[in-house]
Amino acid sequence: MKKTLGVIKSVVTWLLLIFSVGIMLFTFISVATLNKNSRSIFGYKAFIVLSDSMKATDFEAGDVVIVKEVDPSTLKEGDIITFVSRDSASFGQTVTHKIRKLTKTAEGEPGFVTYGTTTDTDDPTIVDYYNVEGKYRFRLPKVGRFFNFLKTVPGYICCILLPFLLFIAVQGVKTVKAFRSYRNEQAQALQAEKDELAAEKKRTEEMMAEIEALKAQISGSAAADKESKEEDKEEDSK
Repeated sequence: MKKTLGVIKSVVTWLLLIFSVGIMLFTFISVATLNKNSRSIFGYKAFIVLSDSMKATDFEAGDVVIVKEVDPSTLKEGDIITFVSRDSASFGQTVTHKIRKLTKTAEGEPGFVTYGTTTDTDDPTIVDYYNVEGKYRFRLPKVGRFFNFLKTVPGYICCILLPFLLFIAVQGVKTVKAFRSYRNEQAQALQAEKDELAAEKKRTEEMMAEIEALKAQISGSAAADKESKEEDKEEDSK
């Protein structure tokens, strides 16, 4: 039973450590890559969806969309693209919408008419090639919400600080137990050594007593033999 509990404790401890390290890595990677227009990993970028404008068909607010950098000239109607909005109401925001049709800007540059599938309403401004960040590939449901939660104080405490503190506490208890066990083993070894010395001393004393008894027995036998010889001499002299 104790062995089973020990295994369970070890598994829980390592799971806490793995969870904490995983959350820290996730946070680090997310901070370095999420919503970073200038940063990509092997041509892929990640953005947190801010609205439900595409909820009807593809993804919703709080999801993370993964887009791949592409040549804008290869895009066609029906593709979903991520772009930097030039609309006055959302200027500078990253938007992921579907291409309604290919068109040209007022300056004659090629671009796209985009729309959100939830409202099926065209975006106010044409998206030119320069503002295209990439083509939508897939989504990570709710990851954006989790990332935003991690950036809060409660999120940091619950997902990073507490698991680490629990891991440290468990390791501290194990260290104290190991130290106590070591002290007990040392004390037991010292006591065993003392007991062995006492037993050796007792055996030595018993051996010395036997030797003394043997000496006494030998001396007594010699004295008896001498007395017997003297008596024989006296009888012979008579």
